[in-house]
Amino acid sequence: MTERLTLASLARLDPSMRPSIDPRSVSVGVVHLGLGAFHRAHQAVYTEAAMANTGDTGWGICGVTQRSRSVVDALAPQDCLYSVLERQDGSSRVSVVGAVRQVLFAREDSDELLVRLSQPTTRVVTLTVTEKGYRHDPATGRLRRDDPEVAADAAGRVPATVVGQLGRGLQRRYRTGGAPLAVVSCDNLPGNGRLLGRLVEDFLTMLPAEDTRGLAEWVAGNVTFPCTMVDRIVPASTDQDRADAAGMLGLDDHAVVVAEPFSQWVIEDRFPAARPAWEEGGAVLTGDVEPYEAMKLRLLNGSHSALAYLGSLAGHEFISDAIRAEGYEAYVHALMDKDVTPTLQVPFGFDLDAYKTDLRTRFANQALRHSTVQVAMDGTQKLPQRLLPVIRQRLAAGDEPRLACLAVAGWMRFVAAGRSDDGRPLPLDDPLAQLLRDRVGEAGSARAVADALLGVEEVFGPDLGRDPAFRSLVTEALADVTRHGAAETVRAATR
Repeated sequence: MTERLTLASLARLDPSMRPSIDPRSVSVGVVHLGLGAFHRAHQAVYTEAAMANTGDTGWGICGVTQRSRSVVDALAPQDCLYSVLERQDGSSRVSVVGAVRQVLFAREDSDELLVRLSQPTTRVVTLTVTEKGYRHDPATGRLRRDDPEVAADAAGRVPATVVGQLGRGLQRRYRTGGAPLAVVSCDNLPGNGRLLGRLVEDFLTMLPAEDTRGLAEWVAGNVTFPCTMVDRIVPASTDQDRADAAGMLGLDDHAVVVAEPFSQWVIEDRFPAARPAWEEGGAVLTGDVEPYEAMKLRLLNGSHSALAYLGSLAGHEFISDAIRAEGYEAYVHALMDKDVTPTLQVPFGFDLDAYKTDLRTRFANQALRHSTVQVAMDGTQKLPQRLLPVIRQRLAAGDEPRLACLAVAGWMRFVAAGRSDDGRPLPLDDPLAQLLRDRVGEAGSARAVADALLGVEEVFGPDLGRDPAFRSLVTEALADVTRHGAAETVRAATR
């Protein structure tokens, strides 16, 4: 039986594979909500590099998992250590990360979580909880006050939602000294920091006035919500990934994460107290994240979603398979150039053409095996951020964004058919799954499906779903996908 990765077994590793800091010397200064694979392959790596390059080891991470204790069960026996397995076509490398120093399961460790959020030694809170974790209406950007989980948190139960945890944590922090704090969203949402600040504000207004006297004013003066842009492709780890990492390490790691070599983090430099020197780890600190954010959301994430829906419908299991199929790379290239690029404000000196070329190369990385179905999850939360802003802007300019509308039609076909064009089942994993199923119902024709789904204001708002030009483009594209299949429709899109 292979020895497990722990602090005691680190000495067995080749020095190139060990953490760049001594985990025993690290104290907790960051609380992270949403301890999934992405955080461990991204922000935790930057944070460790910042500590290693400055010698300031006061920025260890207390990671909090929300939905399942499986991450805690994997990390706790390993002294919170894990490895990042970087895969590129034809090569792999592995390294152990030691920045995470405590792991909590929110449902069982709620008291410890609130203590951590209120301690003055915690000066930064970060989040990667995916779009649906914010429990907001994507069309309005406001908290869903009628969400039963949000309402229960506001009514006084131990908080189970992320916004509830933040609200109650800030409330306790205010009562116990009120040290300044930065709350940093790292999720793929436009203006993610501003959005999170509004949601926390909405939650605090739901609490009894006698419990929050002076709290809103303190938050306004002492808590910031910086915007960020994050970028790294991190697919779900497989048994083969774990076996490969064990072979390279000579140790068994139950928490290995897989990632591409590329990584990017752009952060709005708006912190009321000290922070990790993330720029020493390669992050970009700036006064304006928005141009970077729009490029990433619309070029990378928008193209990713298009490949996920149109690729899975054509029977492709992985993103790399989809973009290598006939016509798909040309479609993504045209989507980026014709529909997305005119909507972007490119930072001075940024090589946009090289960025788009790099994105298509990254999508084609067969070593990652990023599932199309995984990327297709939570479409009602993703489309309003990734594709619909592009469509709105192009329509307003008098253009016909046919390629972006084809991606939306791919989503509609994915929802309505529930299977690929060759009959394989496609699971609908979405917080609004039941609403979507109810809307589609027995709709038989492409027009009926389009009419039903365009009426979902949670996705399209009160405006876009009624726009005649948009309705026509999407309905026509959906009819083509339904009649000819996704593969033929994609090939025809750029002829």
